[in-house]
Amino acid sequence: MALPALLDELLRANAPSGSEDAVMAVVRREAGAFADVESDVHGNTVARVAGTSGGRTLALLAHADEIGLLVTHVHEDGLASVSKLANWPAKLAAGRRVVVLGRGGPVPGVLVRTTTGDGDPEWSDLRLDVGAPDAETALALVEPGDSAVMDGEPVELAGGRVMSKSLDNRVGVYAGLETLRRLAADPPSLDVALVVTGLEEIAVEGGAGLAARALAADVAIVFEVTFAADTPGSDAGSWGNSRLGAGPTVFRGPTIHPAVAAGLRAAADAASIPYSLEAGQSTWSDAEHVHATGTPVGLVSVPLRSMHTPNEIVQLSDVEAASRLVEAYARSLAPDVSFLR
Repeated sequence: MALPALLDELLRANAPSGSEDAVMAVVRREAGAFADVESDVHGNTVARVAGTSGGRTLALLAHADEIGLLVTHVHEDGLASVSKLANWPAKLAAGRRVVVLGRGGPVPGVLVRTTTGDGDPEWSDLRLDVGAPDAETALALVEPGDSAVMDGEPVELAGGRVMSKSLDNRVGVYAGLETLRRLAADPPSLDVALVVTGLEEIAVEGGAGLAARALAADVAIVFEVTFAADTPGSDAGSWGNSRLGAGPTVFRGPTIHPAVAAGLRAAADAASIPYSLEAGQSTWSDAEHVHATGTPVGLVSVPLRSMHTPNEIVQLSDVEAASRLVEAYARSLAPDVSFLR
């Protein structure tokens, strides 16, 4: 399976938390061809397709942002201090090439370590080097508040797999768009709204909770990625047996509505779509924020290797299966479906 052109474009867009405009522009262009599209003051994009029964809504959510960093201070030597955007360690950033979203356009750079020794660096030990010989030159390119992401273009691998930065969670955005595209061509009973959100990676309520409150959908599905259990050194027994090529995962846990999880499993079985289960006290995703709005929510995730690096890996057949699974679930919902417990 070749890398779809739309997914390639989404992966090449740079969208650290709070600066998701490049991804949103692609989403609005694509969804505008088959859905009613609107945005809000937080930068969320909502694309709606009318169902055949009217009145009730299924929301599909996927976050657009990727892990990144923030310029905090430019020193006299032209190097800049940085802080993290998202939960990732400095040791994974040290020595990495990055792209800064400067006011004049993208600025390439590298994160250099200012300390010596064998221990892992802290973020305070790293500096951003954009090649500037002094502060004046650097400040013409970057300034405090500019955000950056790791540099890592998509690479097609053997076995229908792809390696890239930002697969977390552009595969969710892509799967959501493709699901909505097919539902628009043959509408289900319920209205369907794809909500592409920001700010998920920085562990605040972000766009998903705000959008879910405004939308007040009857039920919601979150598209995400999850740690692949077939990664060397992983402890698959702690959350599930998610493996590349085995299909997406369906989450079961306290914040996931049992009827939604059961409905996803039934839809997968009926359509012969492979999947596995994962479970835990928390989903570590926007599903928590959607749950907090009172919306019954389910979670479908694509297994991913090397999470929060520029070398994340997924199998494209799992992305397609996740989209087909949620499409099947959307078509299984009757106009009078109830989630009361």
